[in-house]
Amino acid sequence: MSNGSLALDINKLTQHIGAEIRGLDLSENLDPATINALYRAWLDHIVLVFRDVDITQEDQIRLTKYFGRHAKLARPQKYFPSGYTKILPNIMLISNIRENGEPIGALPDGEMMFHHDMLHARVPDKGTMLYSREIPREGGDTLFASGYAAYDSLPDEIRLPLENKMAFHHYNYGSVKKGDKKGIAAFAESSHPVFRTHEETKRKAIYVNRLMTERVEDIKTEESICLLEFLFDHMEQTDFVYRHRWQVGDLILWDNRCSSHARENFPDGERRLMLRTTIEGDVKPF
Repeated sequence: MSNGSLALDINKLTQHIGAEIRGLDLSENLDPATINALYRAWLDHIVLVFRDVDITQEDQIRLTKYFGRHAKLARPQKYFPSGYTKILPNIMLISNIRENGEPIGALPDGEMMFHHDMLHARVPDKGTMLYSREIPREGGDTLFASGYAAYDSLPDEIRLPLENKMAFHHYNYGSVKKGDKKGIAAFAESSHPVFRTHEETKRKAIYVNRLMTERVEDIKTEESICLLEFLFDHMEQTDFVYRHRWQVGDLILWDNRCSSHARENFPDGERRLMLRTTIEGDVKPF
């Protein structure tokens, strides 16, 4: 299908988060009007889903750049999956496939707690794009939670003590659960507002998560633990979540500034291969 300037075919997936975009050929260059409409849809719906996508690695990088600066990877790809002669430097493999006993990709196995990508950095990622090439026969769903909806529905007795407070975040690379003693020590730790103001929409979102957030600063430890546990449980409620059941050829873009995401478990031995690109953050969270 030709991508002339057109009104997007948008199918809203839940009340608070997620929309499927239909009818675009993402293997072709998009015109400025369509790019602007996609960007607006991203801000409105937080998560954009494209089904039955057939794109190259170069296409994925081009599509990522429509939404901001394409982030560079810290580590080069060591092993390639069968059928691939190269992986472009700015694409990360998320995979449990193993070569010589080592996973060829990051975050290979099992369930992963709710998190925001790179929350532990001084300027976290703005967004993430994930493209599915191989998926397990069951399991491995990704859950996306709206930080906006969670913030808007907070009771005053929880929200008011946390307004203008900062939270401290730490993450060991490769860990999928807090305290699992796996992964590589993070190169950075960070403090960001408990409630982040999105610099484009001006809306507030809960900006802590179960995997990376260690504590709320400048309050007693016991109070910090209780408030954070309430926030984690609150923001992960089904009413605020879009569950994505992956198919081969799915391409998903999400906004890390106002959403968190988690991965459900999948059976050992079931192959999973995703290609991930990221969009650099523009500003330090405020």
